[in-house]
Amino acid sequence: MAGHKLDEIDRKILSELQADGRMTNVELASRVGISAPPCLRRVRTLEETGYIRGYHADVSPRELGFEVHVFAMVSLKSQAESDLSAFEQRCRDWPLVRECHMLNGEIDFILKCVAPDLSSFQHFLTGELTAADNVASVKTSLVIRCAKDQPGVPFDVLEARIARLG
Repeated sequence: MAGHKLDEIDRKILSELQADGRMTNVELASRVGISAPPCLRRVRTLEETGYIRGYHADVSPRELGFEVHVFAMVSLKSQAESDLSAFEQRCRDWPLVRECHMLNGEIDFILKCVAPDLSSFQHFLTGELTAADNVASVKTSLVIRCAKDQPGVPFDVLEARIARLG
């Protein structure tokens, strides 16, 4: 990322790909107002510099049988960097943990977990999460429903900020 400053066209490319990562390069170029070859070069540069981390299908967990969604708030016994890193690595290894965020405050981490059913989550909770090294406590909240799940960033807010500061 260092050394590559985004211009308006780069931001348009990112916004369009965030909305639809499957469009062709020709369609993308048309939407952002440039020809296809420079558009492809820009996309490759955005990938190489880390602005684009990957392309993913947005699958429906519930349609695939993952009925249980839980947020787990985890407090650790030690917040030494080595202990924090060890817990983060452990989270990366647990398939039911889909997101792991370190927080500031009373809770050290919040985990977004999915499971096919409550008993599967309970088995993970008692057999793995609460039993993990350095875990002091875990509080969980079962998701009743999701009102919004929008990945990425709000490019309209970014453009307004740039216009205001520029």
